[in-house]
Amino acid sequence: MKNKFIKSTIILIIGGFFTKLLGMIIKIVLTRFIGSEGIGLYSMIMPTFMLLNGIASLGLPTALNVLIASEKYNTKNIVFTSIMISLTIDILIFIFLITCSSYLSNYMLNDSRLYYGLIAMGFTFPFITISNALRSYFFAKERMYPHVITNIIEDLVKLILIIIGVPFFLAKGIEFAVAFVILSNVLCELSSIIIFLFLIPSFKCTKKELKPNKKNIKALLSIALPTTGSRLIGSIGYFLEPIIITYVLIKVGYTNNFIVNEYGIINGYVMQLVLLPSFFTGAISQAIIPIVSKGYVNKNYSYVKKKIKQAIFFSCLIGIPATFIFEFFPDILLKFLFNTNKGIEYIKVIAPICLLHYIQSPISSTLQAMGKAKISMMGTLIGTLFRTASLFIFSYLKIGLWSLIIATSVNIIFVTLFDLHYVKKNLSY
Repeated sequence: MKNKFIKSTIILIIGGFFTKLLGMIIKIVLTRFIGSEGIGLYSMIMPTFMLLNGIASLGLPTALNVLIASEKYNTKNIVFTSIMISLTIDILIFIFLITCSSYLSNYMLNDSRLYYGLIAMGFTFPFITISNALRSYFFAKERMYPHVITNIIEDLVKLILIIIGVPFFLAKGIEFAVAFVILSNVLCELSSIIIFLFLIPSFKCTKKELKPNKKNIKALLSIALPTTGSRLIGSIGYFLEPIIITYVLIKVGYTNNFIVNEYGIINGYVMQLVLLPSFFTGAISQAIIPIVSKGYVNKNYSYVKKKIKQAIFFSCLIGIPATFIFEFFPDILLKFLFNTNKGIEYIKVIAPICLLHYIQSPISSTLQAMGKAKISMMGTLIGTLFRTASLFIFSYLKIGLWSLIIATSVNIIFVTLFDLHYVKKNLSY
């Protein structure tokens, strides 16, 4: 259908509005329960979570989306093959966390309180990977309602769990409260899995369809590995972020307490606020993958160009007003959402840069949908190297956590322009 992309995008944006609203409520409730210190600990551990989650997913959700949308593969077999690959990786990650969490928390993240949170991660990945595989099936079929429904249910489940569970575990120690927040993903993702299975039409399978197929494994990995390469590179940079910051800033004279609190302000307040529109642009990115994949395979390049321009237009439609609000009224938003005035100066610097970030997601997804994931991976690699080098260098200049703001800005500018250049080049604009 000619207007299916626009309809899918509108559905995702409307659904995204409600899920983002719930997400902000969750963040507000969590912040008020555990404070800046708790948010700082949570922010310190999340880079590790994102890195391991990237390894666990292996880029398979994107690969599923592209392959199912192309209609050249057995849908049931490709989904089950993907799940089996993911679960195998999940088991290996769980073993790694059981054996290495003590070392990671004490010697790499420099805070023994993160041990329980690291252990909790291992239980979440099997549920996340199964949920992602089923979600990709619906995306590829251009059925957006299941995605919207499950996101809302997930957030409601998480909100209830946080309200009930966090005060209980907080009484035992802030490290247990942080671990509980991570572990709550198990029930959140399980709720999504149940809804997805209920909504899948007549998904009966033969033994042959359940058995992993070498051809399908090869097809999945040909897209998944470059895609996960991009994500892993970004996740590795994110993983190194608190390690570099802690190491260098302590070396130049800052206290660990200052670092944890400022890091919590940037990740718990500043980035949460300025990245609000990225949820909607992420939804646009998901909607565009099957559209671009079909159009590019059929060599309908003018149609693909039109859809890319629509995706960028929708992203700017959301991003430009948001940037204006963040730039001129950050104090009001911070007070309303987080009951704080910390981070205002950070927001005024990073908000205009994030306008590029809002269009980065659909552009990157376009490259992956066109089978150019290796190009996207190269852009991410170079951008991460710039970011890591900038973070290391600027941290030595004794400018506190401004080094993180500068490094993040460098990465956003480079990767967005890099991906945009290659999208234009491959479509001969």
